Amino acid sequence: MGYPTKVQLIRRKQSQQWYVNFPAQVAQAMDFRAGEVVEWEIEDRGLMGLVRREVPESALKKKRRASSRSSSASPTSAGGPSRRRGPRSGGESSY
Repeated sequence: MGYPTKVQLIRRKQSQQWYVNFPAQVAQAMDFRAGEVVEWEIEDRGLMGLVRREVPESALKKKRRASSRSSSASPTSAGGPSRRRGPRSGGESSY
């Protein structure tokens, strides 16, 4: 589902500042924190992505891991392979 957002421009005497805000629902779903640093990656003039270099662990994974420790350890919760992607490299993009 998409969330339409307007690009805002603030013009000052000697500078200008561009803003792109996203809805609170998106910030909450992504578990953003105030002051978090992100990067824009530009694919082309029609597509850019917001990249998060430090991704917090999913709250759902934390709950699953805690419940599996109390019952029986499963391969995925006991140090199995991670499905989380790391930072992107160079000019490659998978958007």
